[in-house]
Amino acid sequence: MLPFKITIKENQVDMLGHLNNAVYLELFEVARWDIIHSKGYGLKKILQLQQGPVLLELNLKFMKEVLAREEITIQSELTNYQGKVGEIIQKMYKSNGDQAAELRVVLGLFDMKTRRLIEPTPEWLAALK
Repeated sequence: MLPFKITIKENQVDMLGHLNNAVYLELFEVARWDIIHSKGYGLKKILQLQQGPVLLELNLKFMKEVLAREEITIQSELTNYQGKVGEIIQKMYKSNGDQAAELRVVLGLFDMKTRRLIEPTPEWLAALK
């Protein structure tokens, strides 16, 4: 998947001066949306099809602190999709190459009409790769 780069702003850090824990989740989510949007499966497509991503589980691991004005890169990889459930591993790297965090995401494709998980469509799988 495509790398996602961003510079951390002062409003994203906590009183200790490092990236706020909630912002990690937000940045990882922005990176996932950036990927699927770039592959033609953005919000417009989701609303049209009435099928979109739903998160089932998150596991966030902190490794190195991230400070204001640091540039970070998020790498995302679809590691598994079995039946209705997939897994993406996202890694956040500092500009010096150190890994700052890792997020394991368990997700599925949600049918908004039936309100249930469905098998991944070819379009959905293509958007995740």
